[in-house]
Amino acid sequence: MDQPQFAYFEGKIVPFGEAKVSVATHAFNYGTAVFGGLRGYWNEEQKRLFVFRPWDHYHRLIQSARLISIDSKFDEETLIQLTMDLLRANNWQRDMYIRPMFYKSDTGIGVRLHDLKDELTIWTVPFQKYIKNDTNAHVTFSSWRRIDDNVIPARGKVSGAYVNSALAKTDAALSGFDEALVLDQNGHVSEGSAMNVFMVRNGIVITPPVNDNILEGITRRSVIELLQKEMGMQIVERSIDRTELPIAEEFFMTGTAAQVVAITKVDHRPIGTGAMGPVVTKLRDMFEDVVRGRNQKYSHWNMAV
Repeated sequence: MDQPQFAYFEGKIVPFGEAKVSVATHAFNYGTAVFGGLRGYWNEEQKRLFVFRPWDHYHRLIQSARLISIDSKFDEETLIQLTMDLLRANNWQRDMYIRPMFYKSDTGIGVRLHDLKDELTIWTVPFQKYIKNDTNAHVTFSSWRRIDDNVIPARGKVSGAYVNSALAKTDAALSGFDEALVLDQNGHVSEGSAMNVFMVRNGIVITPPVNDNILEGITRRSVIELLQKEMGMQIVERSIDRTELPIAEEFFMTGTAAQVVAITKVDHRPIGTGAMGPVVTKLRDMFEDVVRGRNQKYSHWNMAV
């Protein structure tokens, strides 16, 4: 990993090597932290870095913090300004990833959320593809079920909850697949290991509703708008059965890190023609133009550094 020069840590921008926590930190021991993930896209023609939908990402981060009793003490605009200051300090001129995190910073033993100090850190790193095979990905159904809303808040990006994602991802990767599909407690398709899912059946785009234990994805929301307004597609939010995938025309996943990933095979069964279909092909091209600031219609989604 290319090391950033600076990070935001305990109220100020410091050299990256100084942004450290103790091994006794509550968040490290118990997973009591929430995080966000933002992408910055370098536009070579304009020589500018564009951050995609920062207000939406920080709004969700603040909501995630509330779910585990973290008092953020920051609003969205303040978090955006801190991020812009940090990006300018690092002077990235390439695609990169931004990782903000609220965490319980006290040291000591004791499982709880109350009577603990809350801190914020933000760091950045150069970033390219999350899934290398993103035009022809092969996935498998995981034996691990998606966490339930009554177990750990699935709609929040809670650090400790991502062990659930890691278990599914590692099993899939070690079995030779690019990604995992995770079912909810009712047996419906919920997510990938850390991505929202979409299926095209009979010309209609179908995606699980927010009460099927999914993360309320920013990229998910963006893609729905592009599919409706720019491609004239009908969107239906409903539960998806696992047996629908082999008979679907197309299937794809979305996420901040992953962007738009075409899934062409599930458990060795081809989806549609077994190649990336026309809907996801057009969507990927459109999304690329939007995030790099080439589509002025959606310039309000981007913030130039």
